[in-house]
Amino acid sequence: MRHIPQLSEVFRLSRLEQAEALDRVVTPVQRVVRRLRPGPARDALNGVWLGHPLHPVLAQAPVGAWLSAAVLDAARDHGGGPRAAQAEAAVAEAQRRRLVAFGLAAAAAAALAGAADWSEQHEQQMRVGVVHAAANVTAAGFYGASLLTRKPAASRALRLAGLAAVTAGSLLGGHISFRLSGGANQAEPVPHLVEPGWHDLMPAAGLADGEPVRAMLAEVPMVVIRDGRAVHVLAGRCSHLSGPLWEGDLDAGCLTCPWHGSAFRITDGAVARGPATAPQPVLRTRVRDGMIQVCLPGAG
Repeated sequence: MRHIPQLSEVFRLSRLEQAEALDRVVTPVQRVVRRLRPGPARDALNGVWLGHPLHPVLAQAPVGAWLSAAVLDAARDHGGGPRAAQAEAAVAEAQRRRLVAFGLAAAAAAALAGAADWSEQHEQQMRVGVVHAAANVTAAGFYGASLLTRKPAASRALRLAGLAAVTAGSLLGGHISFRLSGGANQAEPVPHLVEPGWHDLMPAAGLADGEPVRAMLAEVPMVVIRDGRAVHVLAGRCSHLSGPLWEGDLDAGCLTCPWHGSAFRITDGAVARGPATAPQPVLRTRVRDGMIQVCLPGAG
């Protein structure tokens, strides 16, 4: 069959993933972003309250505003005479400037949310991420310059350059999200990999209270926790970036991922602290003949 070239191949985006030279930028910038400590503000930027990352939602605003300005740039101004044409052109240019200004304000909010997500990603995502950010900063620079000039032709040229830069940034953002799975729920496949019905998981004897333990359900890792008389079983890999939850710490009924600090309630898998935004799958449990058995909720 004929090979279909992909844009990621054409632009060699995979080379950015392996460009260790970018780590010289990643490390100091990550250190700065991480000064925003885990807590309500960071959780809000991550999108814990939304149930998925906030950054893609906020990114629609600047891109939409700037694309609207480009549509107005492409439209010709008409009028009944020279004065009417000039007046119409002035109104249209004012509209473009308002769209550009709104886009710049919205871009700042999107950048904050994106930085919060980026600072807790893996190396390949972060390397592409700094180039993604550089493209968007370049776009903002062009759009900001377009507001400073009073020459319509120069302003249109700067807006066009800004649109080209933000398009490149969007391409890189899509690569991070879909090719590198940045921000995706890594635990989503679990319910589709476990057969319906009750399954033997592990013996109940010897399970220490408050100590997370790894167990395998077929090929799916689980984390098992005894909390007094209750036994809780959650998907073993963190929904954020697949960290091993069985190596995490249990405190106040929440299990913390050892990789990036996401915390989940063991009773229902709800996110107690980001950067994870998706809850952790939780299985029903029972003990039969000394064996812990598990079942997907609603099945069996």
